[in-house]
Amino acid sequence: MPDRGGGPTGPRMRVGRPSRRVRTLLMTLGVLAVLGMAFTMFAGFWTDWLWYRSVNYSSVFTTTLWTKIGLFAVFGLLMALAVGFNIWLAHRLRPPLSAMSMEQQSLDRYRMGIAPYKRWLLLGITALVGLIAGASAAGQWRTWLMWVNGVSFGQKDPQFHLDVSFFAFDLPWYRFLLGFGFAATILSLIAAALTHYLYGGLRVTSPGARATAAATGHLSVLLGIFVALKAVAYWLDRYGLAVKSSDFKATDNWTGLRYVDANAYLPAKTILFCIAVICALLFFATLWRRTWQLPVIGFGLMVLSAILIGGLYPAIVQKFQVQPNEQAKEAPYVEKNLKATREAYGIDGAQVTEYSGTSTTKDKTQLRDDVDATASIRVLDPNIVSPTYQQLQQMRKYYAFPTNLDVDRYNVSGSDQDTVIGLRELNLAGVDKQNWINNHFRYTHGYGVVAAKGTTADSEGRPVFTESNLPSEGDLGTYEQRVYYGEKTTTYSIVGGPQKEIDYSDDNGEKTTSYRGKSGVNLSSPVNRAAYAVAFGEPQILYSGAIGEGSRILYNRTPKERVEAVAPWLTIDGDAYPAVVDGKIQWIVDAYTTTNGYPYASRTTLGDTTADSLTATNDNRAVVAQQNQVNYIRNSVKATVDAYTGEVKLYQWDTQDPVLKTWMKAFPGTVEPKSDISTSLMAHLRYPQDLFKVQRELLSRYHVKDATTFLSGSEVWQVPDDPSNKSGDAVPPYYLSMKMPDQAAQAFSLTTTFTPNGRDNLSAFMAVDSEAGTPGYGKIRILKLPTSTTVDGPKQVQSQFNSEQDIAESIRLLKGGDSDIEYGNLLTVPLDGGLLYVEPVYVRGGGLKYPLLKKVLVTYGGNTAFEDTLDGALNKVFGAQSATPPGDDGGDGTTPPPSSNATVQQALNDAQKAFTAGQDALKKGDWEAYGKAQKDLEAALKRAEDAQAAADKGGNKASSSPSPTASPSSGGTGGAKASGSPSPSASPSG
Repeated sequence: MPDRGGGPTGPRMRVGRPSRRVRTLLMTLGVLAVLGMAFTMFAGFWTDWLWYRSVNYSSVFTTTLWTKIGLFAVFGLLMALAVGFNIWLAHRLRPPLSAMSMEQQSLDRYRMGIAPYKRWLLLGITALVGLIAGASAAGQWRTWLMWVNGVSFGQKDPQFHLDVSFFAFDLPWYRFLLGFGFAATILSLIAAALTHYLYGGLRVTSPGARATAAATGHLSVLLGIFVALKAVAYWLDRYGLAVKSSDFKATDNWTGLRYVDANAYLPAKTILFCIAVICALLFFATLWRRTWQLPVIGFGLMVLSAILIGGLYPAIVQKFQVQPNEQAKEAPYVEKNLKATREAYGIDGAQVTEYSGTSTTKDKTQLRDDVDATASIRVLDPNIVSPTYQQLQQMRKYYAFPTNLDVDRYNVSGSDQDTVIGLRELNLAGVDKQNWINNHFRYTHGYGVVAAKGTTADSEGRPVFTESNLPSEGDLGTYEQRVYYGEKTTTYSIVGGPQKEIDYSDDNGEKTTSYRGKSGVNLSSPVNRAAYAVAFGEPQILYSGAIGEGSRILYNRTPKERVEAVAPWLTIDGDAYPAVVDGKIQWIVDAYTTTNGYPYASRTTLGDTTADSLTATNDNRAVVAQQNQVNYIRNSVKATVDAYTGEVKLYQWDTQDPVLKTWMKAFPGTVEPKSDISTSLMAHLRYPQDLFKVQRELLSRYHVKDATTFLSGSEVWQVPDDPSNKSGDAVPPYYLSMKMPDQAAQAFSLTTTFTPNGRDNLSAFMAVDSEAGTPGYGKIRILKLPTSTTVDGPKQVQSQFNSEQDIAESIRLLKGGDSDIEYGNLLTVPLDGGLLYVEPVYVRGGGLKYPLLKKVLVTYGGNTAFEDTLDGALNKVFGAQSATPPGDDGGDGTTPPPSSNATVQQALNDAQKAFTAGQDALKKGDWEAYGKAQKDLEAALKRAEDAQAAADKGGNKASSSPSPTASPSSGGTGGAKASGSPSPSASPSG
């Protein structure tokens, strides 16, 4: 087009070029952007360092940081050197003259275009691959630390007779090195081939040879290295068979060698290793022979061998040797899997005992007092009563309790008492005026413990609190009540500065306080304030006047977050629980060491195995790192987090665990010895729920030790669904003080039930002694019911409760109006060869809608009761009263022995029968039968009175003796309502 502007034309035109001012502005903005990105990265690093230093675990931060930096630098540099060297070498080996062809003429343009930038292009490519490889290698810091610090397991695998540490610590690192080698070789091969092609060393359409001798030699060496690495892979694959997972009809996560692995895959891998070594040598030989013929033939033979020897041959062995006689062929390998799996999950000591499932005592009245001695039955369900705690003990809207409370035990008046405990934690949603100052400066902490007896409720169905009010007071004594760290405390707070905090409110108004602990990071430094302003995305941290001398920022405030941060090599249990220990509220956190490399041990996915009806509705109860697949687990560490100071302590619990010993070598000084656990803390440690869930899932198949039974699948159990709700998820395990048939006294235990696979009747009951510090701690006991008889399982028992006409009618009445029914934990207690089931029933009524314990369901031996109290239900089921008055434990934590003799008990039983007969006759209008029943009742009571008087003269005073002044004709009704024994005043007036 003609030039209409009269200005310069052609290449010298400067149209559109920015002015110097614009260029300066753009450069300034670019520098500021770079500085902003740099400071953002620095802020993340600096705040992490400050936090680790504040909790006195800076060694964890530095060890992890330097390990990542070292791996990044070493492997990033190695990758960059490998790729860069091969690009440089391919360029150096380029032919001096290129062939005259259209292909080369087209490539000339590219060669000329990149010629001025060759050095920069080389540096850019090598830097890019180096950064990617270094970042990938830095993520392997755990693998490196376990390899370099690994200790021996002291156990050898049954196939290769190598220490288990080789599979757990060494093999993962060797596989990483092999993968890195493959990546470096492939990238180098691609880069070298492209360079040779660009500079004429490789030709696709040009006449003559397709590759120069130099290119042939260079690429052959790289291919030889690739095949050599493949040979190493074949050799490592041999050992990998011991930790290989596969689907097997007995289990979905079978791990280890089977018959076809040991007799087909293992020799095949060895043969393929030899073939790969020969093939690699043929590729290296092209440096002298300068021909691809032999290497290509060798590579083709290797591929064919991999198909025939590595694929077809094992399939033939499986089809024609294993399948016709699978049980005999697989049995030796199944036995190895059984042994290894039981060892790896700590279930090898599980004691399986045959249990009849039916009572051996004909007179059930004799069992009434045995119930009290066998178990302290907990009717307060910690997973239901949180709203009740909230309603009765919240006190202020800015406090809240966790959705699921915890079960602990406290020594009160010399006896251990099962206790349902929760903390009054901070709830910012309840703050009336939401703003930055209120949310982060004024409302900073919760206040106090609320605890109640687990085995009883008051006359209205409310918990019987042993620690309550605000400030809390009761049986737990004096302790620091402020809760700055808790399960519901998920936001940061800035404390200790000029802004006062709301402590609590009473009738005299709000009380204020200022944090006096040493927790958190000091914000007096402008650099620290700027770093946290960037890290938290809150600019007010930088300039707010509410921050001053002494201000500290608290964050990472949940117990699980803190423990996981200071020990990133641990897997954290899903349920942290509070305890009052030595004048402090301590969160107790169970932590596990795991590995995925235990030979022959079957794998499990933690998230799936630990899921139940509680985790389905509460994310706080989910195990950390729940997608991890493991085949070895130990509760190796008990951790505590101080609710006021946030101090984290890690205690070695499993002193024999080689995985923990490895991590203690990698992070020296972070884990304190088991001997440092105080007696008062030991009293509150317990067997962890998530470990128990993993073990019960494995024991549903691995309770058998016989390979034939395991293969048949006839003894496979399953964890039943929770019958108390319609979630369809597994029933959670329950803490309960009880004694198993072989125990002399009650022990704090964790219990569960099993049903046959695909059926609802009961197949087994499992309990583990959870009382830390005792010789029996961790002992797993399983009561296995006979397959020849049918014993009702939890779902069937729940169905039986719901189908009984009288119970169904009572429940219908309870649901009347604006009320809802909620079933509590269905507890199972072995008793005299049978199984006692107890389930509390809660009613949510009125506008407040918080649950109150109104009824208790009990069933034993086909007898079912639905009464207002546990004692009343037990009395009705067993036809007798307890010799111990309700609430009396004898003063020493044990149930006193029965005080009435057999004559008294038999007389009372006769009185009960006579009273029942009289009531039936009264309904029918049969006055003759009614008169006879009254005479029988009077005679039975007289016998009981005489027998009791004789016993009293001998010094045996029974709590269940009838009143000497009572007479069957004294009038009144309903005296027998709450117990199984008739009241002497239970005669109707005409």
